[in-house]
Amino acid sequence: MRRVVNSPWRHIQRIIELYARIIALTSIAACGARDGRPVADTTGALVATTPLPVDMAAIPAGTFTMGAGAMGAMTMPNDDRPHTATVAAFVIDHHEVTNADFAAFVRATKHQTTAELPIPWETLQKELPPGTPRFSDDKLAPGSLIFHAPDHDVPLTDELVWWRWTKGANWQHPTGPGSDTVGLGQHPVVHVSWHDAGAYCAWAGKRLPTETEWEFAARGGLEGKTFAWGDDSITPARANVWQGTFPRRNTGQDGFVGTAPVGSFPANGYGLRDMAGNVWEWTADRFAGGMMDPQSADAPEERIIRGGSFMCHASYCTGYRVAARMHATPATSLMNTGFRCAADRRRYAVDAKPTGP
Repeated sequence: MRRVVNSPWRHIQRIIELYARIIALTSIAACGARDGRPVADTTGALVATTPLPVDMAAIPAGTFTMGAGAMGAMTMPNDDRPHTATVAAFVIDHHEVTNADFAAFVRATKHQTTAELPIPWETLQKELPPGTPRFSDDKLAPGSLIFHAPDHDVPLTDELVWWRWTKGANWQHPTGPGSDTVGLGQHPVVHVSWHDAGAYCAWAGKRLPTETEWEFAARGGLEGKTFAWGDDSITPARANVWQGTFPRRNTGQDGFVGTAPVGSFPANGYGLRDMAGNVWEWTADRFAGGMMDPQSADAPEERIIRGGSFMCHASYCTGYRVAARMHATPATSLMNTGFRCAADRRRYAVDAKPTGP
């Protein structure tokens, strides 16, 4: 099969076109930043003696080469050209936010995710041509995007073959109505929008990592390497990605055909898990175009997503590379997208006794 280098996030653009901005407009009811800015960390000077939580890692300040440049078959349209980047010291979660973590947030705040909210016609109407007939309540019902493996070989140029807008799909029902998260408490939460992720991080006294922070942390102290573990090829023992024939059959050689419990694979040099595979992770930064895929002036606001997911396969997506980058509108939610939180280093006394269990 011909190697396809199109970003796996291309399906978002095509689905958004088909759904006439329905996904993006649900953000007006989502909890979190409303003006496109990440939630600010304003507590640094007040809690500088707070011990570092046991589930976070302290990342030193540093300057590094960010991006990847042309990498032959592994190059993706959104890759960034190599450039020098600098980060201040910060802290970041050891692993992705789990279903159990997110459930605690929902219990405490009564937060409803973007995927759980109906789409208000009064707002959607303003974005459509004058005179557009009102959509039916059925079309305005809450939902999210679910992966369905086709039962035959398909071209890798039509993502709509395996992605379906599914009413009733959300973080509590990750594979659609009738499913639940029983037994999945330590799996990463999915079907969360950028707004939902920001709201959770703010509740936890944190924020989303910037793209630069995310890549610096993912490299684990290694300079100029392809993966979080170095340049050795990816194997089922290193990350939760797709084995078999994408998108028809995942053999689960790594032990998982969907998400894996956080921490199931080896940590990188900073002690971080799942910086490659499992689920894509939201970052705070806006997407402004890639090396081969510049963003047009009329493109919708989008946010950068990093790390790859259990759906990445070399025939279609090499998003598990440390420099790979994708993008999506802030209200997009899918069954392979989650997040982790970060915070400024100055908030914590790293040498103090850790907090947590």
